[in-house]
Amino acid sequence: MKTKMEDIDKLIKDTLTQEEAKFYDELDEQNVFKMVGGLYKGKNAWLTIIMHIITTIVFGLLIYCIIQTFDAEKTNDLLLWIAGVFFCFMVMGMLKIFAWMQMHRNATIREIKRLELQVSSLSGKMSN
Repeated sequence: MKTKMEDIDKLIKDTLTQEEAKFYDELDEQNVFKMVGGLYKGKNAWLTIIMHIITTIVFGLLIYCIIQTFDAEKTNDLLLWIAGVFFCFMVMGMLKIFAWMQMHRNATIREIKRLELQVSSLSGKMSN
């Protein structure tokens, strides 16, 4: 299967100009670290930075709630601090899910751009 994909990629690169081939190579699959780095590029980089600042603040609040849970003497106080712990976990989880969804969106956009480039290349060959 790997050789078939490499053959298809080679055929596509042969039909592209040098500039288009370079752009096509940039659209290749990324590892997780490059995907995370991609969150800090583009129009929504500010949102990612704010999201990570909020996650750090909520993590500090989580640690505080856990410490207060061990110091609570009344059952009602204990339940409130445990509710705070669960709330912090939920907020952090939702922010992480949002980040993963953004990474998935970026990967989908990259694949769509690859398809657009391939269609453009094929339409150019057919018109000649």
